[in-house]
Amino acid sequence: MLTFPFVPLHQIMRLNKLSDWLPTTNKEVKLRGWEELDVILFSGDAYVDHPSFGPAVIGRILESYGLRVAIIPQPSVHDNLQDFTKMGTPKLFFAVTGGCMDSMVSNYTASKRRRDKDAYTPNGDKGFRPDYASIVYSKILKEKFPEVPVLIGGIEASLRRVTHYDYWSDTLKPTILEESNADMLVYGMGEQPLREIVELLQKGVPFESLKTVKQTAFLLPSDENIPLNKNWKDIEIHSHGVCLKDKKKFASNFKVIEQESNKVNAKRILQTVGKRTLVINPPFPTMHEDEIDASFDLPFTRLPHPKYNKRGPIPAYEMIKFSINIHRGCFGGCSFCTISAHQGKFIASRSQESILKEVDKVANMPDFKGYLSDIGGPSANMYKMKGKIQSICDKCVAPSCINPVICSNLDTSHKPLTKLYQAVDSHPKVKKSFIGSGIRHDMLVPEFNKNADPKELDEYTEEVMKNHISGRLKVAPEHTSDPVLKLMRKPSFKYFHLFKKRFDRINIKNKLKLQLIPYFISNHPACELEDMANLAAETKNMGFQLEQVQGFTPTPMTVATVIYYSGYHPYTLKPTRTPISKKEKEEQHRFFFWYKKENKAWIRKVLTKVNRPELLSVLLPETNSWKKNKQAKKVKNTFDDTVTETKPSRRKNKYKNRRKKR
Repeated sequence: MLTFPFVPLHQIMRLNKLSDWLPTTNKEVKLRGWEELDVILFSGDAYVDHPSFGPAVIGRILESYGLRVAIIPQPSVHDNLQDFTKMGTPKLFFAVTGGCMDSMVSNYTASKRRRDKDAYTPNGDKGFRPDYASIVYSKILKEKFPEVPVLIGGIEASLRRVTHYDYWSDTLKPTILEESNADMLVYGMGEQPLREIVELLQKGVPFESLKTVKQTAFLLPSDENIPLNKNWKDIEIHSHGVCLKDKKKFASNFKVIEQESNKVNAKRILQTVGKRTLVINPPFPTMHEDEIDASFDLPFTRLPHPKYNKRGPIPAYEMIKFSINIHRGCFGGCSFCTISAHQGKFIASRSQESILKEVDKVANMPDFKGYLSDIGGPSANMYKMKGKIQSICDKCVAPSCINPVICSNLDTSHKPLTKLYQAVDSHPKVKKSFIGSGIRHDMLVPEFNKNADPKELDEYTEEVMKNHISGRLKVAPEHTSDPVLKLMRKPSFKYFHLFKKRFDRINIKNKLKLQLIPYFISNHPACELEDMANLAAETKNMGFQLEQVQGFTPTPMTVATVIYYSGYHPYTLKPTRTPISKKEKEEQHRFFFWYKKENKAWIRKVLTKVNRPELLSVLLPETNSWKKNKQAKKVKNTFDDTVTETKPSRRKNKYKNRRKKR
């Protein structure tokens, strides 16, 4: 992804008035002529008024429903808590979100070290977002305003809506509603449930009576009856107390949660939490094109709030400043990924007209230089893809549409996407549009994607390679071991080999000289040390010296995290081993960097111990030649006093001679 020079906001904002942003202070509320607020939104991120920033989207959505909305970004929790009281009491409710990322992922690395930077804070400064931000903000608000409803949402609340494993505290936690004292939770993308909540409140329905709004969750006293809804069926999962005692039963819960989260006609989930019942209402249907267009067409300034003028750039904003999001959702269902748990597995695509309207808006920004950094989404090449026969999708319970094979009912045509790219590039002010989002390379391989026309797949791949990347195409095979890939819900590595052949052919045909950069994950459930050695050897044989690598990080609401904590696969309930100890994780990760001098002796020792000479000869071919040379030198020393110096000793003498001359 390209980076662009930081341009001070005061140079850009000559076209904007302060009242173009949602108000963040009482002074800004007065500018709008408001005497009171309907909703006050608290966010763990700095306020960037851009459609890629969830808190801004929620604020603009509420505003579009006719509400007077203010936003308080990154309120201080270290002083007298005046940020929580300075705007007074809202007429309807407080809204709380931890931000665009789970606060623990934002604050800590996979090895649980505190990060040096916070990408969603000006200048990348850390310390402006508390751990478990949604819980902290909500508890403060309930203490200060016990009578005012608190509604929590965003990815942190969404993925923690039910009993979940928290990697950073290494504990099994109950629903975030229990710890936060919030009155209601909106999970997933919030436009549809918020619309219904606001409509009911405006009709005079009390907040505490909002029990049958789809895509919401709440806690109910055990002695209170579950609200009736003749269109819903209920399914009860093991209680939080049972999960604490029995890891296998905790694991079995997840199959229900994942399937019901991705079904068209889902059941209502019930779970006992202490003396209360957690009620998770079914999700809304996937947004239609006009609905998602309406969300992106809201009056965003696309800029950080002016209050940050002197604090420096916001890294996350600089990255997506000139990018366009073309769809939501992902039907990959990868075991380690949370996208489908939050955005759903069905794709909600924007119309080409809406996208081109946003392209025009970006192209006319004062500091636009002609380059769009990304035309993409959760996966770049899923735009406009959906089931051919909707009634088949209506009955589906599979968490992935492309694993273990691509569903025969899935339309995987890349033609709409190719046409979209060409339409974007035809804009007179666009010099080049890049694809910065991850591309599913397996869907470009005819042997795997049997639904598509091979010629069409080549046309898309060639379009991307010729016009939409700068030197490198990044894809994510994730691993080389078939057992690990099967658990990941990723296809066999053989399809990466096939994709590379097509990539190389197009490269040569067009004289492009592009690089293919694969992403990989270490210490994933089912991955053994020898799997990582095989990964290192196979990728080295393919000519790769790996750079884009990461260690598996357990995050709530994924199959892999459930396995990591419980030791059981939630779908089979069979024991599944996972690298847990720090030593195991570090050792697996080291194999990525076989080419580093400090790792070579260790690799030699490990592979010798497990008797894998064939891997050793691939990763360290100098091992055998080194032994032969050493023996030859010994022989030569025996019969000849004039031994030729080795390169290291010549280099050493060379530096000695330099020192003497000085």
